[in-house]
Amino acid sequence: MASSAHELTPRAREIVAAARELLEAEGPEGLSMRRVADRVGIRAPSIYKHLPDKEALEAALISAGFEEWAEAFKGETPEELGRAYRAYALAHPHLYRLMTERPLARERLTPGLEERAAQPIVDAVGGDADAARAVWAFAHGMTMLELNGRFPPGADLDAAWAAGMRAFRR
Repeated sequence: MASSAHELTPRAREIVAAARELLEAEGPEGLSMRRVADRVGIRAPSIYKHLPDKEALEAALISAGFEEWAEAFKGETPEELGRAYRAYALAHPHLYRLMTERPLARERLTPGLEERAAQPIVDAVGGDADAARAVWAFAHGMTMLELNGRFPPGADLDAAWAAGMRAFRR
């Protein structure tokens, strides 16, 4: 039975795609195995022939998100990466939260994918892993505050992002 995204069967990929649609449309509360099964046109117990549990489904969604990050986070400067990071999170807030708000079950992800998704950030700060973590922490904090509506009305978030990312320029 598949336990990580790189081992998914075609039917499991169809199930993950249906789950992604539900997650994007309704958030995590809409993501139940029964609702996913209904969307695919199968009975809920049949999902378990393709994915062992809900955590495997979530790991497949997270792996898909990291695949997208690996493609989207291409740029030469921290500012370019910050813009791409913010755009991705704002376009996919429920997936972003699934990817970042809980401990990460790395053993269930496609091997090497998290590192591949992070590599553009490491490269943008000259290979310094600690600086890359700081950039990510800044970007994540700004993103969560924006998604949660915590900035005052009229705050110039574009300027705040630009100032924050400039601080990491080498």
